[in-house]
Amino acid sequence: MRTTTPIEELDLYVWEGKADIVERVARCMASLDVDVIRADDVTLSSQRLAARASIAVVSVSVIDTGALVLRDWQATHGMPVIWVGAAPRDNDPAMYPSEYSHVLPLDFTCAELRGLVSKLVIQLRAHSAQAAGADVLVAESESMHALLKEIETFADCDTSVLVHGETGTGKERVAELLHRKHSRCGEGPFVAVNCGAIPDGLFESLFFGHAKGSFTGAAVAHKGYFEQADGGTLFLDEIGDLPLYQQVKLLRVLEDGTVTRIGSATPVKVEFRLVAATNRNLPNLVKEGTFRADLYYRLAVIELTVPSLEDRGPVDKIALFKAFVSLVVGEERLAGLPDLPYWLADSVAAMRFPGNVRELRNLAERIGVTVRQTGSWDAPRLRRLLAGSGGAQPAPAESAAQPVVDRSKWDMAERSRLLAALDQNGWRRKDTAQFLGISRKVLWEKIRKYQIFDEEPETRESE
Repeated sequence: MRTTTPIEELDLYVWEGKADIVERVARCMASLDVDVIRADDVTLSSQRLAARASIAVVSVSVIDTGALVLRDWQATHGMPVIWVGAAPRDNDPAMYPSEYSHVLPLDFTCAELRGLVSKLVIQLRAHSAQAAGADVLVAESESMHALLKEIETFADCDTSVLVHGETGTGKERVAELLHRKHSRCGEGPFVAVNCGAIPDGLFESLFFGHAKGSFTGAAVAHKGYFEQADGGTLFLDEIGDLPLYQQVKLLRVLEDGTVTRIGSATPVKVEFRLVAATNRNLPNLVKEGTFRADLYYRLAVIELTVPSLEDRGPVDKIALFKAFVSLVVGEERLAGLPDLPYWLADSVAAMRFPGNVRELRNLAERIGVTVRQTGSWDAPRLRRLLAGSGGAQPAPAESAAQPVVDRSKWDMAERSRLLAALDQNGWRRKDTAQFLGISRKVLWEKIRKYQIFDEEPETRESE
């Protein structure tokens, strides 16, 4: 059975090395709106990259001719990379650098290639839409409004910022906002590095760079992350995972403002704003002796905390869910469908997401792909997706330690008033809250208290 695909207006840059895969990739993508471009020694147009989604397909044989050149190329153009190799070595950082997790076998089928490209296009669409939002974060809750005020206050400072938050809360998004709102650094590069994914033995080469001929395979000179971020922002995610010996070298650069490439004796002056993020308690790590106190104080000049999705509440959950679904389905297709069904919004609002926004986004992508492919809000199918959503779990209305609420003791007059207000406002939560003169948060608390969404008729799905 043939299915449609979200692959539209895509540039596929193929770096084949010794693998001879360009023509095969072109045949696989021939029926789609995809330009397959041989990437060896190609000069990319920034205008073209801005206009179309771009993905690189790279043979692992390229590593033999200078992997770090490829890292420069990928960092400069910011596109995901699909590695193609003869052996399944997904966990081998020597074969597939750890920052890339998209791998195909050398004998890949067209279905495998199109499936992986389709997945990456969906991710690119979500990322590009977030970038297009520039200074906008979904912030309906009071906690997010407070965070945005903090970002506005400190965005134009040159001092280091330490961002705290659970995994998946959007710490990198906060760092991007701080970067864009900075009058000087915002015009420079934004270099994001996951400190927990730095392979042993590659820290110096990745961060400091190397001179040509400094070691076997160093066919050309390479700029490290510090130089790449010169004039912009260096974002170090999961800074708490950095080993002590690497912390010393980072601190030296922050204090001296210079780096020296491996194999070179010439120091290079660098100037960047540092934003670090962690989901760990750094003061505790300092007490345990696994994180340097002087580096902590150097990083934590300004500290921001990103609230968890549960702390943000149901209003933000629904707003984020709608935004992610819209990105996947597409505005034009979504315009031809009824509004997001009330039961689906209530289901998402009542769920807990241990992985925070990242987990919610994954659920929204699965829902969005299904809606895009079926062209409808297929309730039975979508309910099955919600039921099998992995780590996301229904949030109990009351703690298990609390007694069951006796409905006979409820103020049934208020419950009836809420139902009437919801009916009068077409079950739109925002309009109902305004109609009653209360906040949406208070409205949600009352809806949960009286379990109104459990009582609503299924026939309202089209609203």
